[in-house]
Amino acid sequence: MIEKLRAAIDAAGDAIGESFEISGVACMAGCDRPCTVAYYGSRKATYLFGDIDPETDIEDLVAFARQYAYLHDGWCSSVDRPGKLRKSTLARVPSSFIALEPTEEFTQ
Repeated sequence: MIEKLRAAIDAAGDAIGESFEISGVACMAGCDRPCTVAYYGSRKATYLFGDIDPETDIEDLVAFARQYAYLHDGWCSSVDRPGKLRKSTLARVPSSFIALEPTEEFTQ
């Protein structure tokens, strides 16, 4: 899947940006939902998607990469995510930058 995704991201060219990288890890603790993909950006929300099919979901992953590249904080609702990624989200983790900002709720 990594090679297919790399090729698709390369084919997308400037639509995604030069700083986008793809790397593999042996385990992302998604055993019940194999083929797990994460998107992480500095000062952005992190997303973890599971049950990804390397044969049919590459286009959705590339579409989300385009979207994610232009979201200043990485935050989007499930209805804004492409295709299968609307329902295969395992987690959305706020960036540590967002989590550390004081809010009215926590300062009172």
